[in-house]
Amino acid sequence: MSEDQDILHSLVQELRRGTIILGVLSQLSEPQYGYSLVTILQEKGISVEAGTLYPLLRRLEKQGLLDSEWDTNEARPRKYYIISQTGKDIYRQLYHEWKDMMTSLEGLVDDKGDSSNGSD
Repeated sequence: MSEDQDILHSLVQELRRGTIILGVLSQLSEPQYGYSLVTILQEKGISVEAGTLYPLLRRLEKQGLLDSEWDTNEARPRKYYIISQTGKDIYRQLYHEWKDMMTSLEGLVDDKGDSSNGSD
């Protein structure tokens, strides 16, 4: 991988880090286990590896944003996650912050009349 590609990869990872949290919280109004959440996110265009998702789920649970429960009715027990009331409150605020940032960034990136936007 070239140095430019390394830099791009690193920047994309930073950009994705916060948006994955928003994506995960948005999909947990119904209980989901890890693999089902990976599948749902992939179907909606958000690719996340299990090695990234499971630590994130544990961290969000520790922060009180998710509740979890083990289902031991199947041969293979699964831990289901659902957004908590605190998680719902945080998600709503996070969503509005993201929308505000998107609006501001669109104004910066789409400003075609300004030569300082990096597009030239």
